[in-house]
Amino acid sequence: MSEEPRLTHLDAAGAANMVDVADKAITDRVAVAAGEVTMRPETLDLILSGNAKKGDVIGTARLAGIMAAKRTHDLIPLCHALLLSKVAVDITPDPALTGLIVHATVRTSGQTGVEMEALTAVTVACLTIYDMAKAVDRGMRIGNVRLLEKNGGRSGHWRAD
Repeated sequence: MSEEPRLTHLDAAGAANMVDVADKAITDRVAVAAGEVTMRPETLDLILSGNAKKGDVIGTARLAGIMAAKRTHDLIPLCHALLLSKVAVDITPDPALTGLIVHATVRTSGQTGVEMEALTAVTVACLTIYDMAKAVDRGMRIGNVRLLEKNGGRSGHWRAD
C-alpha cells in the first residue's frame, strides 16, 4: 500500500518546518531550470547590441542568477544552506519568442536536491533582465519558469514532459 502524497515541510499539526535530511545519503545532485523574458523586437535588438543604458544586460543577469542560486536559503525560508559545486546560467536570444531564454544548471553532492537553487537562479536572472531594460520596455513578460530536470537522491532521475 503506497503512502498518500503529503507536503514534506508541514508537521502533523500543520506547522511549517525544515525537513530533517540527516538520515539521507549524500549523493550527487543536479537540477536544470528554465524561464523566458519576452519583449518588443527593438528591446531585444538593443540588449543584443550591447547598447542598453545600464550596460551588459545578459552578462549582468548571468551573474545575478549565479549569486541568487548561492543565496537561495536566505530567500526561501525552509531551504537548506548547500555547498554548491557548480552554478551555470545560460541566456540565449530567441527571435521566434522575441525574447531571451534563461537556463540554469546547479550541482552539489549532498543530502538534499538543488531544484530550488536552479529555479531561483532562473527567476532572478529574468528579473535582472527586466530591471535593466524596463526603461525602454515596461511591457516585458517573465514566464514559463519551470524545472526541466533533476537527478540524484532517493527519487532518482526526473525529466519534464
